[in-house]
Amino acid sequence: MKITTIILAAGKGTRMCSDLPKVLHKVADKPLLQHVYDMSNQLENNRIHVVVGHCSDFVKETLKDLNAEWIEQNQQLGTGHAVQQVSDYILDDDVVLILYGDVPLLKLATVKTLLANVNPQSLALLTVNLENPTGYGRIVRNAQSQVVKIIEEKDASDTEKQIKEGNTGIMSVQGGQLKKWLNQLGNNNAQGEYYLTDVIEMAVADGVLIVTNQPETADEVLGVNNRLQLSHLERIYQQELADSLMQRGVTLKDPARFDLRGSIDSLGYDIEIDVNVILEGKISIGNHVKIGPNTSIKNSIIGDGVEILANCVIEDTVIGQNSRIGPYARLRPETVLANDVHIGNFVEIKKSIVGESSKINHLSYIGDATVGSKVNIGAGTITCNYDGVNKFRTTIEDGAFIGSDTQLVAPVTVGKNATIGAGSTITKNAPENQLTLSRPKQVSVASWQRPVKQESY
Repeated sequence: MKITTIILAAGKGTRMCSDLPKVLHKVADKPLLQHVYDMSNQLENNRIHVVVGHCSDFVKETLKDLNAEWIEQNQQLGTGHAVQQVSDYILDDDVVLILYGDVPLLKLATVKTLLANVNPQSLALLTVNLENPTGYGRIVRNAQSQVVKIIEEKDASDTEKQIKEGNTGIMSVQGGQLKKWLNQLGNNNAQGEYYLTDVIEMAVADGVLIVTNQPETADEVLGVNNRLQLSHLERIYQQELADSLMQRGVTLKDPARFDLRGSIDSLGYDIEIDVNVILEGKISIGNHVKIGPNTSIKNSIIGDGVEILANCVIEDTVIGQNSRIGPYARLRPETVLANDVHIGNFVEIKKSIVGESSKINHLSYIGDATVGSKVNIGAGTITCNYDGVNKFRTTIEDGAFIGSDTQLVAPVTVGKNATIGAGSTITKNAPENQLTLSRPKQVSVASWQRPVKQESY
């Protein structure tokens, strides 16, 4: 089976009250249209066409990595008109799948069932039963329960509006048949638009059977027209992700307060994640990992036995086995920590390598540095890596001890097993196995009198 997928994504989304085209609004930090594309891209022998209109250049630039044919709909004259723009790309023997760029939660299994119902004698239609189908076209059936047409709500009678079965707009049909019916579409309706739904009545007139199936849940086919609906789909999607992680053995202290905005490419066992944790981008988590509350992790690799305490921000970082991070630590891009490293509260590390069993426990900034193994860096230490124009590197070799409140002015090297006295400003290389310090002489003035505050009357 050769499939031609058409994703309709031309609308402005006026009710979003946004300068951003509707299909670029995000669920789990991924554009709605990207969700639809990623699902359909899993189908074999599939050519994907995306119909764009409002801000089309911006949509195409934002999603330029999509392997799709972009089709312009310069005037938005209805769904039928949108599909007409793709007619020249449809082969008669193709099976055409029509999707919508603002329906991000549709499952691949649902689509495969739909496609299985298509042949030259049948058209496949996805419908949904709703307690309140307001806004949906209604599925009209005859006495034999066969679909005979779809009536749009604005054109429906009061009796037809009582029908609970709604049209999702998602359908699949033989290419040659679709092109024939598209050529017959008119716009004699309340909206003055070319409705794709009119194809159903034409198919029935030609003796083509309308075969319907429904999604597992109505949430799969919910579209986005406003921020409330976007928020609703976000929570549904996040709950699905949380459920999947828990089924794979992850402990989530509160699944409703966890967000995954990317993918976990590698997942160990006995992982515990506290509340308000956000995982973004590509994440790898080893065995026996604990992640504390209010922590954000992006594009990072976390080794076995790592404990991340509360309120940490970690991005583009590799954390080695049995390391301990936080609380209130920030690991910035290009940070690599070896095994058994301790990074404590209010420590910031950027573009640095920290060797095995080294400790930076309090109130320090380490940037553009190479830190060896078994190094102890005291509270308040900073690497002065930037002169206002250029950045320079600091090297701290194995076994060094850096006293509290030290400034290491790069480029500078602290040798193996060297000790830097507290309160020093180091501007030259410190030799290994020696104490290096820079302090002014301490002076006590015996005759000094502390000022006394005068009483005011």
